[in-house]
Amino acid sequence: MEKTLYQIFKTFFKVGTLLLGGGYVILPLLEAELVDKRHWLDSDELCEYFALGQSIPGIIAANVSLFVGYKLRKTAGALAAITGVVLPAFVAIIVLARIMEEIVDLRVVQYVFWGVGIGVLMLIFLAVKEVWKKSVVDNFTCWIFFITFVLSACFKVSPAILIIFAVFIGLWFQVSKRIEFGDTEE
Repeated sequence: MEKTLYQIFKTFFKVGTLLLGGGYVILPLLEAELVDKRHWLDSDELCEYFALGQSIPGIIAANVSLFVGYKLRKTAGALAAITGVVLPAFVAIIVLARIMEEIVDLRVVQYVFWGVGIGVLMLIFLAVKEVWKKSVVDNFTCWIFFITFVLSACFKVSPAILIIFAVFIGLWFQVSKRIEFGDTEE
């Protein structure tokens, strides 16, 4: 089957339109389009591109599209493929933003956002509860939590700095425990 830039764009646009749920959904869609229907690749090649797309930074669907497009028609093919796979999401975001602009001031929408906000707060609370059970296990970890909480809430210290601080304090604590009890096994 032909591999024109238009065909590459159209194929990836179709995949991008159907792509809901993240990068892992793209593999069966691409297999159906590129391997079974168009015979542009075999399954092994597609799996290799997928594995490579996962191993580098960026959106998996975009990465895989770049690799496949490049294999089919070099740089122009890569541009056609990435444009095709990204364009549906881009258009959807613009359309939804425009719709939201029109309805955001409606009272019912405000109530929906309020309900969603409460739901998000509950999910955050449940996540903190789970992490708390596994992380704050003794007086030392309780003090680390208290100190980092105060530094964050009262003094607006950056979370990145607090994480680094907690890592170093935890390492120091573990090393000092080993030295204190004479545990030197590696």
